Amino acid sequence: MALKQPVPSLAEQSWPWPDSLDALAAAPDYHTLLLENECVRVIHTHIPPGALVPVHTHRWPAVAHLLSWSDFIRRDHQGEVLFDSRQAPGPAKLPTTQWLDPLPPHSVENIGKFEISILIVELKDR
Repeated sequence: MALKQPVPSLAEQSWPWPDSLDALAAAPDYHTLLLENECVRVIHTHIPPGALVPVHTHRWPAVAHLLSWSDFIRRDHQGEVLFDSRQAPGPAKLPTTQWLDPLPPHSVENIGKFEISILIVELKDR
């Protein structure tokens, strides 16, 4: 009986960005590690008003629990606007929970008056 070799997940096969762009490495002032094991990584993201978070990535899909909200702009690694929260309705009620797909290199600028505070539970490939 032949043993089957595990097949690498899609994220393992296709994630082209270096570990140096991981949120905890590239933007540690805005991402705090709360828990990490082989299944999940839990991060608290906190972005004060006026802050510009350096370019970073989020490799895994995640559940994001929004604790506080402010308008923000997400840009790609070349500075092109990917998302401007002023062009979309904000969360109806806080706290709220949302799904996040993996995010390629991006920066986030808090253009609002309040801190952005999010608990992110990243679901690692196993």
